[in-house]
Amino acid sequence: MAALAKEIMGSSLLERSSFIASSNITFNQSLNHLKKNQFWVSPGLVPIEKRRVHLRKVATTPVAAVSEDLVKAVPEKAVKFKVRAVVTVRNKNKEDFKETIVKHLDAFTEKIGRNVVLELISTEIDPKTKGPKRSNEAALKDWSKKSNVKAERVNYTAEFVVNSNFGMPGAITVTNKHQKEFFIESITIEGFACGPVHFPCNSWVQSKKDHPGKRIFFCNKPYLPSETPEGLKALREKELKNLRGDGTGVRKLSDRIYDFDVYNDLGNPDKGIEFVRPKLGGEKIPYPRRCRTGRLPTDTDMHAESRVEKPEPMYVPRDEQFEESKQDTFAAGRLKAVLHNLIPSLIASISANNHDFKGFSDIDSLYDEGLLLKLGLHDELLKKLPLPKALSKFQEYSSHGLLKYDTPKILSKDKFAWLRDDEFARQAVAGINPVNIETLKAFPPVSNLDPEIYGPQESALKEEHILGSSQWHVCPTGNNNSQWSQAYLIFQLTNFIALDRQTSFVELFGKNFQALEENKLFMLDFHDAYLPFLDRINALDGRKAYATRTIFFLSPLGTLKPIAIELSLPPAGPSSRSKRVVTPPIDATTNWIWQLAKAHVCSNDAGVHQLVNHWLRTHACMEPFILAAHRQLSAMHPIFKLLDPHMRYTLEINALARQALLNGEGVIESCFTPGRYCMEISAAAYKNWRFDLEGLPADLIRRGIAVPDATQPHGLKLLIEDYPYATDGLLIWSAIENWVRTYVNRYYPNSGVVCNDRELQAWYSESINVGHADVSNASWWPTLVSPDDLVSILTTIIWLASAQHAALNFGQYPYGGYVPNRPPLMRRLIPEENDPEYTNFVADPQRYFLSALPSLLQATKFMAVVDTLSTHSPDEEYLGERQQPSIWSGDAEIIEAFYGFSAEIGRIEKEIEKRNNDPSLRNRCGAGVLPYELLAPSSEPGVTCRGVPNSVSI
Repeated sequence: MAALAKEIMGSSLLERSSFIASSNITFNQSLNHLKKNQFWVSPGLVPIEKRRVHLRKVATTPVAAVSEDLVKAVPEKAVKFKVRAVVTVRNKNKEDFKETIVKHLDAFTEKIGRNVVLELISTEIDPKTKGPKRSNEAALKDWSKKSNVKAERVNYTAEFVVNSNFGMPGAITVTNKHQKEFFIESITIEGFACGPVHFPCNSWVQSKKDHPGKRIFFCNKPYLPSETPEGLKALREKELKNLRGDGTGVRKLSDRIYDFDVYNDLGNPDKGIEFVRPKLGGEKIPYPRRCRTGRLPTDTDMHAESRVEKPEPMYVPRDEQFEESKQDTFAAGRLKAVLHNLIPSLIASISANNHDFKGFSDIDSLYDEGLLLKLGLHDELLKKLPLPKALSKFQEYSSHGLLKYDTPKILSKDKFAWLRDDEFARQAVAGINPVNIETLKAFPPVSNLDPEIYGPQESALKEEHILGSSQWHVCPTGNNNSQWSQAYLIFQLTNFIALDRQTSFVELFGKNFQALEENKLFMLDFHDAYLPFLDRINALDGRKAYATRTIFFLSPLGTLKPIAIELSLPPAGPSSRSKRVVTPPIDATTNWIWQLAKAHVCSNDAGVHQLVNHWLRTHACMEPFILAAHRQLSAMHPIFKLLDPHMRYTLEINALARQALLNGEGVIESCFTPGRYCMEISAAAYKNWRFDLEGLPADLIRRGIAVPDATQPHGLKLLIEDYPYATDGLLIWSAIENWVRTYVNRYYPNSGVVCNDRELQAWYSESINVGHADVSNASWWPTLVSPDDLVSILTTIIWLASAQHAALNFGQYPYGGYVPNRPPLMRRLIPEENDPEYTNFVADPQRYFLSALPSLLQATKFMAVVDTLSTHSPDEEYLGERQQPSIWSGDAEIIEAFYGFSAEIGRIEKEIEKRNNDPSLRNRCGAGVLPYELLAPSSEPGVTCRGVPNSVSI
C-alpha cells in the first residue's frame, strides 16, 4: 500500500524537491496577504503539509484546506501561486550517429531558447477571453544538463504560475522547439488541493518544425462527451479532428493520422504480371479496411498503391510503431529468418542436388546440427560470402547457434507423437487451430457450394466407410436383407455401443445414426473453403491440394479418433471420380496412404488457420475498430481508456504483414499451398464472417460444440467435455465479461446514456459503415442501444484481441516448427493404383511422403518466420496488466476493479495449471501429451507456447 501511495502521490519527487520550500514561502506570504484583506480564496491550492491523499475515492471537486476565517468575503483580486510539472521522458537505449548529433545540437540550442514549452489548461472558462483559463508558458528545466543521462527514464520539471481561481487542470499543451522528437511517458502536476494530477501520455512529441501545432494531453479523469468541462470541450474536438486528418496526402512517418483504405498494396504490377494481385475491399471482393498511407499509385495501375519494400518502414501513426525493445526482438527474429532463409538459397545455388528431405533424420538435424554441418557445406558457403564484415557476422552467428533451430515443443515429450491418430485428433481441440472442429449435424455432410459449378453437394462419405474402418469390428448375422440380429460396434480398445436388440443397418447408420444422435461424431470440414480454388492451386508449380473433410468419433474417455477422411477434387467431367475416402489403415500400404491423407488435412488446416482464423478474424477484422476508436473516441473517453491496451501494436504488425508476409511472392504465398491465391481464400471467408458470432460462447454454439444450459457455470454445456481451448477460454471470457460489465455500468447506468453518447455511437457506426463497409448492411450486426449491448460488443473485441489471438498465434512454432506435424504446403497428391507414380510410392513410401512435404528451402523459410511470430517480446503486456496500473484512470473505483480483474486472471492461471496435471483430462495430460498452456495468461519472453498479451501485437 505504501508503494501504491507513493506512485499515486509522486511522493519521492516531493520529498526531494526544493520546490516545496519555495512553494511554502509563496503560499505563506499569500496567506498573510489574504488575512489582511479578508479575500475569498478559490479552493484550488493548499499548503503541501495540509494536502490529502485519496486512494479509494476520487474527489469530484477540489477540497480547500484553508481556515474558516479566510472564507468571509468575495475576492477583489485573485492571488498567483506556483505549481510544478514533473515530466517523465523515456530515452532510447540505442541511438544512431545522426540521432546523437541532433541530441547534442538540441542540448546546445536549449541554452538560447529553443526548448520544450508546456502550458497548463484549466477545466474552467475564462470569462474575459471566453476560452479556457491558461497558465503562463513554462520551459522544461535542465534539458541540456540531463542530455547525457543514460537512464531509461529521465524526469524534468517546469514551474507554472496560476491564479487561485484557476480551477482544476484538465489538459497540458507541449511545444517541442528541438530538432528531435522525444517520448513523454507521463506528466504529473503537483500543488493542487486534490493532490497530484496525472497525465498519462505515452506518446511521441514531434519537433515544431515538422508539426507546428501544439500537442495536447488530457488528465487521466474520464469524461463522457456530455460531461466534458467547458474548458476542455474545444480541445477535445480539436484533438479528434487532428487525428482524423482530411483524407488526403502522403502520410509521413511522424504523422498521427488514422484513416481507412482498401488492400490495394499487396501486389506490385510494375514488376510484372506475375506480381499483380486483386484489390481486396469493395463490391467485387469484400474485405475489411486497413490504415491509409496515401502512397502514390503504381505506374502501371492507378488503382494499385505503390509499395514500400523492406527495410524501408511502412506508415502507421507514430504512436502505433513498435517501442524499442519490441523493435529489437522483431529485428533479431528477422535476422534469424534472413539467415535461415539465406542459407538454403545459397545451398541451392552452389549444389546441383535438389534439396528435398531424404529422410526424417534430415529434419531432426536442423535442430541438432544446423543446416551447414548437416549438409557438409559450412566451409564451402563461407567462401561464397564476399564481404569480410558479412563473413565475420556469419561466423559469429554460426558459433552462437543462430543457424540452428530450437526443438519444437511437439517433439519435446514424444518424438513420434505426431504420427499417432490420437495426437492428430487431439490437436483439433488442443493444438494451434482448435476453432474449426464442429459437431457432425447430418450424415453424410453436404456442401453449400453451387452444384452447377462445383458438382454434387453430397459427400462421398458413406455408412460403409464408418463400418469399414479398421478401428471397428462388425459382427453380422442374419439374412441377405442386411438384417442384423445383433450388432456390436467395438472401438479399438473400448466397447462404446452395444445393441442388444434386432436393428437394421439403415436404422443404425441412416438418418437415425445412433452415434450422430448422441453427438459422438465430429468433423473438420475444409471442403467449401478450398474446392473453389483447387483448379488454380493445382495448376501452380509444385502445389497440390485436396478439399478435405475428416470425421472423428468421441470415445468414452473423452478423446477423439479419426475414422474417415474425404479428399475432394473439382469434377473433371460428368463421370469423373472427384471424391475419395480414406479410412484408417489395415496394412503397410494403407498406413502410408493414411499418413498422406492426414498430411493433406493438416495442410488444409494450416491454411485456414493462418489465412482465416488468425489473420482475418483477429488481425484484419480488428483494425477497423482500432482506427475508428482513435478517430471518434477522445483519449478522455472512458471506453477509449478501456480499449487502449487492447489496441497496442496491432496497426504496426498488420502493416508489416502487408509488407512482407501477405504480399505477392511474400512468405505466406511462398510457404502455403494456395500460393498466389492465399488472400483470395481469406477474402472468400470474410463473406461468412459475423461479428455477432465471434464471441466464444456464440462461436461454440454455432459449431455445435456446445448447447445453451443455464445450469452450467458459463451457461453452456460442452459436448466435448475435455476441450482445453473451450474450457480454459470460457474462464477468460467470463473474467473479461465481468470486468467489462463493471466498467460499463460505472459510466452507463441506462440506455439513454448509451444512445446519447455521440462519440461512442460514432465509433461503432464508423467501425461498421466504413471499416467493414462491404458487410455493413448485414442484419446480424449487434445494435448499440443499451449497456448490455455495449458489454457484449466490448467483451467480444477484447476477447479477440487478447485470448483468441494468443490461442491461435503463440503455438505456431511449437506445433508447426516440425513440418511433418503440420505441413503448410503439399506438393503431391496421393497416388492411386493406376497412377504412374504409384510404383515409386510403393517402392519407397517414406521418400514419396517427404517429397510431398515442403522442400528444404520452403520448410526452413516457414520455420524461421513462425519462430519470430511465436516470440513474446520483453515489453509484452499480458491480460490483467497495464502501463501505469494505478494512474491510467483517474477513477479510483475503476482502478480498484481493475486490480480485482487482475487477481481473477491470476486465479485462472492456477486453475489451468491444475487442469494440466489432471490425468483424467487426456487431451492435456498423459504420457507424451503436451499440456495446454496457450491460454495460460502469463509468459516469459521468447517462444514459450503460452501467454495472453492484451493485444494483437505480433
